[in-house]
Amino acid sequence: MSGRGRTVRVPSGNEASFRRGNAGGFSTPERPWKNQPGGKGARARHRQTRSCPVEHEGAEPYSDLDKTAWPPVADTDQPVDGTPVPEPEASVSPVEETAVALAPDGVQVLADLRAQIKRYVAMPSEEAVTAVTLWVAATHLQPAWQHAPRLAIVAPEKRCGKSRLLDVVTETVSSPLITVNASPAAIFRSITEENPPTLLVDEADTLFGTAKAAEKNEDLRGLLNAGHQRNRPTLRVSGPEHKPQAFPTFAMAALAGINDLPDTIMDRSVVIRMRRRAAGEKVAAFRTSRDTPALHAVRDRLAAWLTPLHVRAMDMEPPMPVEDRAADTWEPLVIIADLAGGEWSALARTACRALTDYEVGQDEEGGLRTRLLVGIRRAFAAENDPAVLGTKRLLEHLNADKEAPWAEYGANGLTARGLQVLLKPYGIGSANRRFGDGSQAKGFARNQFLDTWARYCPEPGPQAGPADPVAEPLPGTAA
Repeated sequence: MSGRGRTVRVPSGNEASFRRGNAGGFSTPERPWKNQPGGKGARARHRQTRSCPVEHEGAEPYSDLDKTAWPPVADTDQPVDGTPVPEPEASVSPVEETAVALAPDGVQVLADLRAQIKRYVAMPSEEAVTAVTLWVAATHLQPAWQHAPRLAIVAPEKRCGKSRLLDVVTETVSSPLITVNASPAAIFRSITEENPPTLLVDEADTLFGTAKAAEKNEDLRGLLNAGHQRNRPTLRVSGPEHKPQAFPTFAMAALAGINDLPDTIMDRSVVIRMRRRAAGEKVAAFRTSRDTPALHAVRDRLAAWLTPLHVRAMDMEPPMPVEDRAADTWEPLVIIADLAGGEWSALARTACRALTDYEVGQDEEGGLRTRLLVGIRRAFAAENDPAVLGTKRLLEHLNADKEAPWAEYGANGLTARGLQVLLKPYGIGSANRRFGDGSQAKGFARNQFLDTWARYCPEPGPQAGPADPVAEPLPGTAA
């Protein structure tokens, strides 16, 4: 693009870079005195007006004010005989052309990130790869989200790829903050509302793996729980006057460790259950100096693609295949997929449903009280769902499961008193009941459990996805 004897060059794709806070790549204007009549004089006059601009990274094209400083020289767009040439039609400015050249394709960026993850880590499933890919991308739009999903990377043993996956995540997320031995006070003082960091915690089992460690790090667990939702600040006395000050806690976080994290963290997490790599599964060795440049390039492309979509992302309310807290946790990932389009909308919802359903099953088999509710429902079903079931008969059914947690409650297993204690938080207790044969004994009515079963351990039903899974902005908002 030429004008007044100078040129602004738009860089090619290989030359263009888009680092944070820098959308540069413009060259400086060519010297206007080259190959012009009176070139030497023009050069001297130009030196008197201003020095030649020095090319540097992030240099911006000259403004109209800058153009006035250029000396009058022969216009190469005019013929020698002086016949005026019609003005050219308006064209795209160099800035616009560069923006187009630098705007990555969301589908391709996500595909490249997915490939990088699979290059270094043996993931447990394709759904897990999709989830991690979308979670990493979502960190680049944290100010747009109402909830900050956690990424729980857990495994039953060491050498399952947890730390390696966290390495790849660290190099591709936005504003990573590694919290090794950091105090909760240091962490929440590092969080800002405008640009929250991405918290990264390795060896989380050393923080929550034992009762003593969990008690010591209760403040950190509270911070991670509160930071899942926006507008949940923590109050601390600060300054010489000891005035209460609110510190934001909202920030996405990834935690890696052996065995499950505390239930309250798992419930707010996209859970990736790693496993040890089989003999036939091959991955590339990860070397920081060699491999991080490629990961940083993907990171910067994610930022270049997503940063301009902040307002649009805030306005999107995608149809979700899950409900309640699971929907809150997965919504940012689904929005990222819908912003990219292509196959990602379907991939995101498939991963959401698969990983969430698996965790529901884990909760039924893992949480003591939830497992008790499931066991009681099975006991009623085994008795053909009677209106009432005696406490003694119910305990016989429950203690018949030798793999249940209460099988270790002593020689007799779960007792009537223990059953009362476990059911008390749900407002359920035994009472004198009359049975079909006219006898009376302590027992439970089936209708006491119906609401609790529906809320805490609903029976799985058919999964019907939305007819149109693509999220759209709210009516009246700009696309």
